[in-house]
Amino acid sequence: MQSAEHLLLAMLDAAIAAADPATVLARHLPPKPAGRCIVVGAGKSAASMAKALEQAWPDVDLSGVVVTRYGHRVPTERIQVREASHPVPDAAGESAAKEILAAAQAAGSDDLVLALISGGGSALMPLPVSPLTLDEKVEVNRLLLKSGLTIEDMNRVRRRLSRIKGGGLAIAAASAQLISLAISDVPGDDPAAIASGPTVPDPSVTENLSHLVTRLGPSLPQAARDILLADPEPTTSFTPDFRIIATPQMSLEAAAQVARDAGVSPILLGDALEGEAREVGIIMAGIAKAVRTHGTPARAPAVLLSGGETTVSIGDTKPGRGGRNTEFLLSLALALNGSEHIHALAADTDGIDGTEDAAGALIGPDFLDRSQAVGLDPKAYLGAHDSYSIFNRLDALIHTGPTMTNVNDFRAVLVL
Repeated sequence: MQSAEHLLLAMLDAAIAAADPATVLARHLPPKPAGRCIVVGAGKSAASMAKALEQAWPDVDLSGVVVTRYGHRVPTERIQVREASHPVPDAAGESAAKEILAAAQAAGSDDLVLALISGGGSALMPLPVSPLTLDEKVEVNRLLLKSGLTIEDMNRVRRRLSRIKGGGLAIAAASAQLISLAISDVPGDDPAAIASGPTVPDPSVTENLSHLVTRLGPSLPQAARDILLADPEPTTSFTPDFRIIATPQMSLEAAAQVARDAGVSPILLGDALEGEAREVGIIMAGIAKAVRTHGTPARAPAVLLSGGETTVSIGDTKPGRGGRNTEFLLSLALALNGSEHIHALAADTDGIDGTEDAAGALIGPDFLDRSQAVGLDPKAYLGAHDSYSIFNRLDALIHTGPTMTNVNDFRAVLVL
C-alpha cells in the first residue's frame, strides 16, 4: 500500500476534483435559451463556474458579471470577472454587488438569468441595507467571525443586513427566468445558507434575532442592531429553480472510493460536522483509537472521513496564525498523544484555511516527538490559536493554491 501521507493527499485530490466546475457544471444546465443569457454570481468558485459555462455554451449569447476572491480569477471571454476581499468585505465587493444587481434588473422577459453561487459569496457581495454603511458591515463581519456562532446563525444575520442576500438578487431578476447553479459549502446543502441565499427566500425573515444581537455584544454597530431588532418588512414570495451541482457529500464519496481502491475501509461520519475545532479533534481522536484498539466501528486499516465547518472561538485575546483545520489537527494530535499507526489530514477544499496561504496540514504518530525535538510546545500553540505556525515550523502544511472550488472542510483520519 502507498504511504499514509500519499494516500491522504490522494483522497484530498479526489475530493477537490469531484467539485470541479469543469466536470460537473454542464450536466446541470437547462436547455439553451433562444435569446440572451445574463450571468451573475458570487463565490470562490464563481470565476471557474463562469469559464465552465462559456465552454459548455460556446454558441449562446452570454454576458454578465461575477465576483470572486482576490487571486481566484480565471480567464473568461464573455462574462466579466471581478475580484474582492474575503472573508472581510471591501469596497470592490460592494461595487461588484451593485453591478450584479443592475445586470439582473436589466434582464427582460425573454432572457435567461443564470446565477452561479458558491461559498464565500456572502462576504464577496456586500450590499448593506440603509443606513448601515460598508464600514459598519465590515465590523459586523469581524464580530461574526470571532463569535463562535454556527454558519446558520451567521447567515441569519447576514441576510437581514443585506439588500442582495435572502432572495434580493432573485427579486431583482423577477422579469426574467432565473436558474441558480450552486456549489454547496454548508451543512445540509441548504440553498438559503450558500452565500446567504441571494436567489432563494429568507427562511428566517420573521424570526426574532435578539438572541444573536446579544451574542454579538456591545461592539455591534447601532445601525446593525436597529435593523436586526426591527420587525422585518414583508418580502415577495417566489419559488426558486435552484440546482446544486456539487456538494461536500459527493467529495467525501469520491475520497472514499480512493480509500477502497487502496484496501482501506472508509467510514463516512457525515458532511455536516460542526462545533469547536479543538473539541471535534478530541472526539475524532477517540473514534480513531476505538478503531485501532477495538475494531469499532470498523477494523483497521480504515479511514474516518468527514466534512462540514467547525468554528474557532477567539475571545478577547489576540490570536496567532491559523484556521479551523490546523486547529482541529493540532487538537487531534494532542489527544492522540503519539498513538501508533494513526495519521491525519485536514484541509479547506478552496485551498485556503482561514486567511493563510495553506489549505491545511498533515500529522503522523511522530508529531509530538518532532515538536519536542525542535523545542516546540503544541499545547502552547493551541492555547494561542497559533496552529499555522507550528505546522509551518515542522514543514507539515499543505499548499494547493486556490482550487477554484469550495465544498468546505475535508478531514481524513487514517488508522493503519
